[in-house]
Amino acid sequence: MDDSSLRAVGWARSLPVSSGVKAARDWTRDHLASLGWLKSAPDTVDAVLLAVSELVTNAHVHARSAAQLVLTWDGDCLHVTVHDSSPRPPEPRQPDDEALGGRGMLLIDALADTWRAYPCPRGKDVTACFRPEYIT
Repeated sequence: MDDSSLRAVGWARSLPVSSGVKAARDWTRDHLASLGWLKSAPDTVDAVLLAVSELVTNAHVHARSAAQLVLTWDGDCLHVTVHDSSPRPPEPRQPDDEALGGRGMLLIDALADTWRAYPCPRGKDVTACFRPEYIT
């Protein structure tokens, strides 16, 4: 019997603008702990938590919307998806040296193995993939 179907585990949470990014990081850290990554892949945990902070901040600040945070582990890659209500795709840009912001997507590009933005009927999804160092 061929059992080639994808097996994955996932979690989802809605984060209103009032919740802040700390709630997103804490929630994500708890799920990464359930995968055993706090000990087996601490550098990946740090990268995922920073990416979650950036993606949720982008949803709250730039889209002025709640963020729907979804984590999906498929055994190879942790897919971190944040949905917001803005149809505008994120744009990596070179920030001014004096600017306080504008580096979020550059960070995502540096931290994640891959990332993509997908238009949706009511906004967009930004998904970043992280492969823990013990798998690579």
